[in-house]
Amino acid sequence: METTLFYIAAAVSLTSTIVVITRTNASHALIYLIVSLLSIAVIFYLLGAPFAAALEVVIYAGAIMVLFLFVVMMLNLGQSSVAQERQWLDPKAWIGPGLLTFVLLLELSYLIFGSPIDTSGQPVSPKQVGIALYGPYLLAVELASILLLAALVGAYHLGRRYLRARREEFET
Repeated sequence: METTLFYIAAAVSLTSTIVVITRTNASHALIYLIVSLLSIAVIFYLLGAPFAAALEVVIYAGAIMVLFLFVVMMLNLGQSSVAQERQWLDPKAWIGPGLLTFVLLLELSYLIFGSPIDTSGQPVSPKQVGIALYGPYLLAVELASILLLAALVGAYHLGRRYLRARREEFET
């Protein structure tokens, strides 16, 4: 049964990732990317790594994707904000991610309440994760943080330039 659940989560991940690549609307692509990251978390859980699954949800699907979504919404390029907000509220835009997430919810409910997954039996403490992240992987963690900071600063400057151009457009 775990093999079947693995393939279902993998299919959801592949489907949502392909949709991410083919979307022209950046907000819709980010929502599908969140679904893809959630399905990767289910795969981690199926492989016996519940702590890695929790980190996947909290760090990637939670914090980083919300940051990306705010940056895309902050830039708001190409459309008026009222028309874009109406488009985001269109139920058709939420059917795909909603169905894929519902499949993952059913799968996770079965895993949690139906048959428990056998983990390695060794509990992992947050202290061990911190030692691992800031020990041998310190350079990777710092590079990722610098990359995210650079993306945030770049988005700010792009947004500022866009707002300045819009302001000059209205003044003339």
